[in-house]
Amino acid sequence: MKKLFLILFIIFSFISIPYTFAGNLKTEEAKKEDVTGMFKLILYGGRDMNDIERLAILDIEGDRYTFQPQAPDFDFRIKEGVSGEDAFKEAYKFISSHNAFHYAQLTKILDFSGNIIGFELRPLYIPFVFGVSNVLEVYYSLKDGKVKAFIKIIPSVERALPERTLVSFLKP
Repeated sequence: MKKLFLILFIIFSFISIPYTFAGNLKTEEAKKEDVTGMFKLILYGGRDMNDIERLAILDIEGDRYTFQPQAPDFDFRIKEGVSGEDAFKEAYKFISSHNAFHYAQLTKILDFSGNIIGFELRPLYIPFVFGVSNVLEVYYSLKDGKVKAFIKIIPSVERALPERTLVSFLKP
């Protein structure tokens, strides 16, 4: 019995080791003036004019980190070599196109040492439309220089939205 427990413990340890080195990154409030340099602009969501699931990530070019949205390729667009000013303008235009848009929230994404590795620009909506202003849950996980961005609508808002499937458009 002890051998079985030891073998199971060793197997579990080897399986879980890769996950122990990945960690969630912190974000802090930022100012527009902080956005300088060259960026890879990642525009997530915005599949149609009513899509509230939209976010812009400004990935600093030339550093050792690469942002990867955890979504199908058709859910995001990437533009490389964009100046800070142009990246911010294009990101703002992208996130502000929904009719319930209220204002934008800019945050800096920090590595484990507190260095800025990118920025996030997210829409905040008129609160009475969706019940909350911030409708997104966003997490950044860093492992081996790759920053995985997990983006989704918060469950309470998702449940309140009308169906977003092809079948819902075909209903009489």
